[in-house]
Formats: sequence, C-alpha cells, structure tokens
Amino acid sequence: MRQLSELDASFLYLESETAPMHIGGIYLFDARERENPLAFSTFVAYLRSRLHVVPLFRQRLKEIPLRLGRPYWIDDPDFSIERHLAYVNLGDHGQLGSLMGLASRILEEPLKRDRPLWHITFVDGFQLDENDPDSKSFALIVKLHHAAIDAFSGEEIIGKLLEYTPHARTIETPRTWNPRPEPSEERVVFQAGANLLRKPLQMTSLAVNAAEATARGLIQKQMRKLPLPFPLFSAPHSPFNRQITANRQIISTSLDLSRLKAIKATLGNVTLNDVVLGLCAETLRRYLANHDVETDRSLVAMTPISVRSSSLRKATGNQMSAMLLDLATNEPNPAKRIHRIHWNAVESEPYREAIAADRLTELLPSTMLALSARLYSELQIAQRYQPVFNLPITNVPGPQVPLYLQGARLVRQFNSAPLFDSLGLVIVAVSYQGSLTVNFTLCPDVVADGDSLTGLLEDSLSAIEKAATTLTPESEEPDYQVDNHKTLADEALTLMEGALRKVFKSFRH
Repeated sequence: MRQLSELDASFLYLESETAPMHIGGIYLFDARERENPLAFSTFVAYLRSRLHVVPLFRQRLKEIPLRLGRPYWIDDPDFSIERHLAYVNLGDHGQLGSLMGLASRILEEPLKRDRPLWHITFVDGFQLDENDPDSKSFALIVKLHHAAIDAFSGEEIIGKLLEYTPHARTIETPRTWNPRPEPSEERVVFQAGANLLRKPLQMTSLAVNAAEATARGLIQKQMRKLPLPFPLFSAPHSPFNRQITANRQIISTSLDLSRLKAIKATLGNVTLNDVVLGLCAETLRRYLANHDVETDRSLVAMTPISVRSSSLRKATGNQMSAMLLDLATNEPNPAKRIHRIHWNAVESEPYREAIAADRLTELLPSTMLALSARLYSELQIAQRYQPVFNLPITNVPGPQVPLYLQGARLVRQFNSAPLFDSLGLVIVAVSYQGSLTVNFTLCPDVVADGDSLTGLLEDSLSAIEKAATTLTPESEEPDYQVDNHKTLADEALTLMEGALRKVFKSFRH
C-alpha cells in the first residue's frame, strides 16, 4: 500500500459536485501521414500495451474505515481498461469549436471513485483544417485526478505514453497484470491505528512550543515562515472571486514562443516564466478595464513551483511548492511590470523562504484543509473580506520536439485545471514545439465574456513587445507599500489568541 500525502488527499476532500478536482488535457493529432485512419480498436490495443509504464493507471483508492486516516493507493484486481475509455465520432461537426464544447462537457463530470482515477475519450472525425474536408484526424480528451498527479507530472505521463518517432511502434502483447492482493480491513485499520499513535507525540511537541511563547507570537512566528509577501486575505476583490457553478469553458490560444524569448532577451535579468506571468498580468488588467473594474490594487496569483528532485524523481503525486505572487497589475507599463514580477518571484525574501506545500499540509491535515476551504466558500469569505489570492497561474514547460501516436503527430494540446469555490478562473500555460498555448479554464457564470481573452492576450503580447524596446533600466529595487487595513487574518489571530489563553489559564488552575 502507498498512502496519499496530505496534499494529495486534500484534492479528494476538496472535490464537490461543482468543483471536480481533475486535470484535463485535449490533444489534437494529425493522422494524414498514416496509410489508414487510426481506428479506435488500434488505440485501445496500443494503450493496453503501454499500461505498465504508468502504474497509477491500474491503481485505485482504498479508503480507511471511519476516515481514521488518509486513503491508500492499491492495485485494482478488477481493472478493466474499457471502464476508462469512450468513443465519440464528431461526424459532420468536426471543427475545433465542437471539439472544445464536447471537452467542456466531459471535463465537468467528476471521475468515479470506484476505479483508477483517469479517463480518456477518443474523438474521431476531428477536422484539423476547417477549410479542408480531407484533414480529418482524431483527438484525445484526457482526465487525470489531481490526487494522483500535478500539472508537471501530467506532462511526464503523456510523454511516456506517446512516441518520439513518426514510425509507428509495433504494438506488443500486453504484459501480464499480476495485481498485488488487496489489503484486508484488519491491516488497514492496524495501519491507521499506528499512524494515530504517532500523532499524540506531534501534538505534545506543539503544546510544549505553545507554552513557551504567547499565543499570538507563536502563530505569527509560524506565519512568517510562509511565502507571503503581504498579509493573508489582502488580495483585491475581482470578478473572478465569486461562487462558481458546475459549468466550465476552456479558452485557449497559441503564441510563437520565440516572441516571448525575444522579450526576455530585450529586458535582460528576467526569466521566461516572468515574461509568461507578465503576459497573463497584462491580459487580466485589460480584461478588468474592459469591464470597468478598478485596477489600482494589484492582483495576486498563486503560482505552483515544482520541487522535483533530479536524484529522487517520482512521476506521480503532487511535488510542488507554492507561493503568492504580486502580479503588479497596478503598474501601467507592461514591460516594467515584468521586472517587478521578477523581483517579487526571485529576489524577495518570501521567495527565498518559500516552503514546500507538503510541509505546509503536515501542519494542516488534509481533512482540516478541506473543511477550511468549504467554510471559506460557504461563509463567502472572499466576498466579505479580501480573498487569499485571485487566481492560480501555472507555466509548464513541455517538449520542444514532436510527439507521435502510432504515426499520428501531436500538433496541438490544450490543458485545463480544477476550479475551486470562489475561484472562477485558472490559467495554465504549456509550451510545445516552439509554441506557447495559454489556457483559461473558467466558469462562464462567473467570468463573463471569456471569449475576449484570446484577443486580449494577442494585444497584450504586442503591447509588451513595444514597451520593452523603450524601457529604461531599473534604477533600484521596487518599493511596495503593504496595505494596513484590517483583514480576516487579523481577526482570526485575535480569536485564536483568546482561545489559547483560556486553555493555558485552565491548565495553570
């Protein structure tokens, strides 16, 4: 048995009917170089022969009775690949718009928990060129649960399943599947009990530390370790931070990666990731301006950072660090904003002290994290106070060489990420073969006029290119003023301080 980490388990507990917690991918293939179209049966045989390279495809969850601990991954003795595949033929509606509409509906549905947490839909009859009826190929719509992967490992899995040569690999006989026996309920309960025995020791250690300092001092000491350049719940209100529904829309557009690299070279002392974040920031600023939303306060993004070790590399699970990043959207110059983003993300003290998300969740168990998130939503904290952050932005470097599936070339891919209550927009940027595809996953009932984002992205890139050529060098580090308004974090600290003082007072008596 392999137990889920606190971070992995939190994505299970956070899932709801309106917020499925899976990562999605839409992969478009050009099969015109094949002698015959790729049949669905051939795809099934190919995938069956490659299952051994991705063990999680045949592992399901094993829950702990009474939820005494986090679930385990175990081999699924009843695994059947047919339960994870579907076939759709677009017929006369093979254009990209129809495919994206189909993908949005498929990605709205949560994965079923009684089997391994993935699903692939094979879409036949997709037309690569809307002006060429003979350009029909196929597409894959992939769902992988966030409890099993993060955005970085998801790209690794797709890379393992696909091929690096246009010559179709001979489909081999699938390796024999010998699942390890399912653990007994007694063993699971025993393991959960052993884990519980370790927790009192942790609680005792925390209590000793608490007794050595004032309640507020202890809490603030811990909070200062977090990668937060400003107080919690101090991000501005935005149209993105409202209650979501189950509806989803994926808006994507591709840009020439060389244009972003040229901006990086012109600006100097910034990273390509800084340029991508700056591009997203300028797009969001323009969107807010078009909807008469004030931009005098900067948006705050949550940016995950891969913490994968080159010496100990696992292809699955969530291995990320995350920090809150000021996007400097209150800076009118889009090129100067990229310098400020770079300083926020690389030079600032919070970045250097950023701690891995799995360490954070060791202090905050996954069940408590899920409960806190539900309360955050149900009490409408993001509306009554300032939200923790406005949206997540992830930039995933992909392969710069072409990938193939049985002689069909992967020409383009779109990616989606889970939305969360009070977070109606997520941006995922993925590079592949010289292009950067920026994907906006949004709830159309929260983010109005989402189709305008593609045009705003193009306009933003042109504006940054123009501004970069006239920007004067930065003379000094940015000087940011932290808002001093009272936040929910202040009120929470006051309540926690009072509660802990009462506890210590009762011990003294």
